[in-house]
Amino acid sequence: MNKFINILLLLILFPVISFTIIVGFDIPLEFLKISGANMPYINEVFYVFAILIFLIGVRRSLKRWLGIRMVNQTVRFQWTAPMGENRYKQSTLYLFLEAILHFFMATALYQISDYSLPVVFVLVVLALDHVFFAIITKSKNLYRVGITSKAIVIADRDVKVVYFSGLRKVDKQQQSLFFDYIKDLQISFPTDCINESFRAEFKEKLASKLDRDSIFFSESFKSF
Repeated sequence: MNKFINILLLLILFPVISFTIIVGFDIPLEFLKISGANMPYINEVFYVFAILIFLIGVRRSLKRWLGIRMVNQTVRFQWTAPMGENRYKQSTLYLFLEAILHFFMATALYQISDYSLPVVFVLVVLALDHVFFAIITKSKNLYRVGITSKAIVIADRDVKVVYFSGLRKVDKQQQSLFFDYIKDLQISFPTDCINESFRAEFKEKLASKLDRDSIFFSESFKSF
């Protein structure tokens, strides 16, 4: 989810940056016979951009927080365990990098043109959300992985659900676990989502939920 959302935000930010530069530096647009600072509906355009960015960011944020809330309702799972320290370090690093990029972009846009204030405000809010999420989840040890009767649920800075229906192969390659399905669908998640001290329990519980006759377990997974 995070990769898709980040790409989507970048696709929106490119025209935001271009529009801000045109307005802020009053660049003449010969084909419209008008300069950037004199274009109509400048405020309205920035508000539209801000709303789009806000909706995308809020969707990701809600999914994160709801995923964390769900996976910490341990009674809903037949097996569950907290993630290890390495996963927190990596996730926290990415969250702070995303926050820094949001703050940097907000500062740059505002320095070019104060018309961009609606977008700046949204970027700052999303940056603060990254920071709060990183701090709260780490301080309360909220990252977890759980197994239900139908799926594996992984919740850290991203939320993934690995359903058992249609599963054909479980494999480990380098630092990821791969789950292959019919019609060439594949889902993966990093191995450090499973704390080393709980990996034996994880494999045992997973095997008990799957049909060993129809699902292939690779040797690398068995030794995981």
